[in-house]
Amino acid sequence: MKSSVVSVSTTAVLVVSADDKNRTVYLHNAGGGKVYLGNASVTSSIGFHLGNNEAQEFFVPTRETLYGISASGTNEVVVLTPDSD
Repeated sequence: MKSSVVSVSTTAVLVVSADDKNRTVYLHNAGGGKVYLGNASVTSSIGFHLGNNEAQEFFVPTRETLYGISASGTNEVVVLTPDSD
């Protein structure tokens, strides 16, 4: 497994990059506020809510990405992905 930290702000940022394999990733909102997840056009209105200090498992299909945006301020999201390369 590979671990990284992504700073998510009020502009959509890439949290999980595309890969040539399906994978399960684990995300933990270690920041102080709400984070929303989705595609490159994610907003706080249409994203999947990841609450403060919440962790969630996600299935990311082949060649798909996952973006995050914060409702306000900047939040740290810890990302754990398979290291199969």
